[in-house]
Amino acid sequence: MRRHAAINLFGVFFVHPNVHVSERLVNHERIHTAQMRELLYLPFYLAYVMEWLVRLMMKGNAYHSISFEREAYSHEGNMQYLEHRKRYAWVKYLKMDNKKTHKRKKKNRHND
Repeated sequence: MRRHAAINLFGVFFVHPNVHVSERLVNHERIHTAQMRELLYLPFYLAYVMEWLVRLMMKGNAYHSISFEREAYSHEGNMQYLEHRKRYAWVKYLKMDNKKTHKRKKKNRHND
């Protein structure tokens, strides 16, 4: 069983074989590319790993609790999100309760 359908490394999108590349998946990865660019790539990865390590010690799923993932999952269904996204939008997800993010994710999935 594969854990992730795709990975975005320095703005290059790699997809596992037999994974359907949906608009939602591409948009999710584009949001990550925007995050990478504003942090100049390497600091993005350092921050990502550091936050993941901290989240491992907390209640809940560490991966889904990472602020970068929370922003991407929350807006992956909004194809115009990047046109209006403010720089460093992921910062607000550092403090936001994961339950709020989960509710927003569900809401966005129903609006597709």
